[in-house]
Amino acid sequence: MRYKHSSQGFTLIELMITVGIVGILAAIAIPSYQNYTRRAYYSEVVQATAPYKAAVGECIQNLGAAAGCDAGTNTIPAAITAATGAVGTLAVDEGVITVTPVAAHGIAATDTYVLTPTVASNGTVTWASSGGGVTNGYAQ
Repeated sequence: MRYKHSSQGFTLIELMITVGIVGILAAIAIPSYQNYTRRAYYSEVVQATAPYKAAVGECIQNLGAAAGCDAGTNTIPAAITAATGAVGTLAVDEGVITVTPVAAHGIAATDTYVLTPTVASNGTVTWASSGGGVTNGYAQ
């Protein structure tokens, strides 16, 4: 009695197709992951502005305008001049908050985060964000 012996394993074509599919998936996944990690790192820069936004808003309510709302005055915290975490520097001038991030994790020092207050006629304060971090999509 003769048994038909079938070969086991993968053919070269099957292996090449698998390697090609894995390569395509990696080409899509790696840039997405890198952008995700940059945005996660940049969120620390955005969060650092929270106490300054509240203080500037209070200062504007008290003074009636953003003029005179600077870091270290009118209950606004002092400026950050030495790197702390992801924040390189943080300054407040006439109510405008400017954060320069530490260059790391794909974020450049030019990816600044700038918050500019606008006072409506009813006294409410709205914020407009700009800078390199907003342009690159790390913050809104």
